Amino acid sequence: MSSDQTVASRRIADEFAARIEAGEFAPGDKLPSERALVASYGVARNTVQAAMRLLAEAGMVVAEHGRGVFVRDPVPLIRLGSDRYSPKYRESGLSPFLIECQRAGKEGRFEVLSIDRARPPKEIAERLHVEEDAESVLRRENVFWADDDPVYRVTTFIPWTIAEGTGLLQEVVPHQYGIHGVLEDQGYAMARLDDSAVARMPTLAEKSALRMPPGVPVIDLLHVSIRADGVPYEATRFVMRADLSSLTYNAPVE
Repeated sequence: MSSDQTVASRRIADEFAARIEAGEFAPGDKLPSERALVASYGVARNTVQAAMRLLAEAGMVVAEHGRGVFVRDPVPLIRLGSDRYSPKYRESGLSPFLIECQRAGKEGRFEVLSIDRARPPKEIAERLHVEEDAESVLRRENVFWADDDPVYRVTTFIPWTIAEGTGLLQEVVPHQYGIHGVLEDQGYAMARLDDSAVARMPTLAEKSALRMPPGVPVIDLLHVSIRADGVPYEATRFVMRADLSSLTYNAPVE
C-alpha cells in the first residue's frame, strides 16, 4: 500500500471512529458496505479494507464473513471482585460467572473442552505444592460464553490426591455449588485467595478458542484457593478477552 493509501485509510478509520463515538452508529449497527465506501471516498478497495482493519484493531467493529462490518457492543462483563467466592451469592443458585452475565444482561453458558489427569505447568506445581514431573493434578478446561461470545478460557487444576474418586471428573459436576461445593465436602473450604493478573497478547490457541478480534489483548488471571490452615488446594487460570471483561475490586483498607 502506498503512503497516500495509508493516509486515506487512516482518515476513513478516524472519521468512522468519531461517528461511532458520537453515537451515529450504535452497537450492532452495520457500517456502509465496502462497495459503498469505495464509491463514497473515491479510493481503492484495499484502502477501505485497511480502514476497517484499523477499526477492528481498536476494538470498535467486528467483521462477519458474508454479512459485513458491525459496531461492537462495548458492554463488558464486570468480574465479581474480592468477594467473588462469598457464600452470600449462593442464595441465587447461580455460579459467580452466571451472576456476572446476569448483571450485564447476557446469557451465560459453559463448554467443557477436556477433563483429564495431567502434568501441571511449573507455576501451577509450585502454587499447589505438587510434583511437576508427574500426572499430579486433575485438569479441567472450559470456555465460558456470554450470549454468542466466548469470553473466558478457563483451566482449573486440583491435586489428584484431592480430586480422585470425586464428581470433579464428571463433565457436569454433581453438586449444587459446583466445583467448590465438591471441594468443601472433601474438607477444602476457601478461607483466603491469591489472585494475580497480567495483560498480554493471546496465543494462537486462545485466539481461536475465544474468537479474538485482531489486536485485542487478554487478561490472564491466576486464582489460587487456600484453606484456613494455609493449604492451597485449587488453581484456576482465567484467560479473558480484554475487550469484553472488566475487573472491579472493593475491599477495606487496613
